[in-house]
Amino acid sequence: MIRINLLPHRELKRKARQQQFTILAGMTCALGLFIIWGMYEYIDKEIEYQRGRNQYLQNQIAILDKQIEEIKRIKEQKQELIARKGVVEALQLDRSKVVHVLDEVARLMPDGVYLKSLKQTEQHIHLSGYAQSNAWVSTLMRSLDASPSFESPLLIEIKAATINNSRSNEFDLNVRLSESPNNLTESHLN
Repeated sequence: MIRINLLPHRELKRKARQQQFTILAGMTCALGLFIIWGMYEYIDKEIEYQRGRNQYLQNQIAILDKQIEEIKRIKEQKQELIARKGVVEALQLDRSKVVHVLDEVARLMPDGVYLKSLKQTEQHIHLSGYAQSNAWVSTLMRSLDASPSFESPLLIEIKAATINNSRSNEFDLNVRLSESPNNLTESHLN
């Protein structure tokens, strides 16, 4: 006997295909959502990792900024100490220069001349004192002019004076120290 299928097989196939399409579409959507979620998580972890790196770098920059400030402070202290050292060295040089000036003046002083005062202002020296005659003052000025330590002796005033019932001359003169700092030591050694 012949069997005839009267069921609507085309409609059943269409429903089966539609059901298959719906399942595939749902699975595709689910797979797409899973991929999107996976990408989101990956990007979120990368962003968090980068934030951590940025925070580390900012911490290191802050540490380096503190070190730079410390270095600047140390450099400023170093400059201050160098300046102080320069002042101390200048004072040491001036201290020995005063001794050399006094020694040189004493060495150049003729027998008939006596100093009352000696004042130094920077490179200028003011001498005042008594001489037995004008010739002794002239001898002192020539000695000062010939000395490598001094230059340009200038007589300010000379006047007659009586000291201990003896006649003498009171004088004031200025002289400049030579520009070369080694002149005092060189002339002192001679």
